[in-house]
Amino acid sequence: MQDNKHDDEVDKSAHAGVRTPLDHTKTVNKILLLVAGMFCFAFALVPLYDVFCKVTGINGKTNTEAAVYTATDIDETRTITVDFITRTNSGMPWEFTAQTRKIDVHPGQMNEVAFYVRNPTNRDIIAQAVPSVSPGTAALYLNKTECFCFQHQPLKAGEEALMPMVFYVDPQLPEDITFFTLQYTLYDITRTVDKDTVDVAMN
Repeated sequence: MQDNKHDDEVDKSAHAGVRTPLDHTKTVNKILLLVAGMFCFAFALVPLYDVFCKVTGINGKTNTEAAVYTATDIDETRTITVDFITRTNSGMPWEFTAQTRKIDVHPGQMNEVAFYVRNPTNRDIIAQAVPSVSPGTAALYLNKTECFCFQHQPLKAGEEALMPMVFYVDPQLPEDITFFTLQYTLYDITRTVDKDTVDVAMN
């Protein structure tokens, strides 16, 4: 009788630390559900982040379409310094420089600057310029009525060009901002556009 009681206790203790297949399945399902939820959340963050940046200008993104200039009083009591920086993305072989490194402007005043590019390679290349502004808040008040960044920029082998940019600073720019930097990064997008687009751009 005592042996049977001892065996029952051994069986209970042996099974106490062993998870049943049902428990294991529940745990795996919970982990998979958690991973799926995290993936969906991360995926949703991209468009949400873009919307947030568009509304706040916090990351320095500028408008991708030309602004319409409306006659406004030029605030000659304020001077804003705009610094231009150019860079090329890794693998982009073009020469890319700002003809005007720095300019002082009055809010509401129209201004024009130009950027020089040269394709020193023996192949045709299509580029895309991506702008960013620092501090990011200033991007909300930078209005470009004409900019090479609005379109693809094709250059045949050995060609060079001057690319204009026309802009004005909104008079509503916060008083504490007296200086901001506009940076353009040039990317080689030749392989990402379809053949018909390449042919049209190069002709």
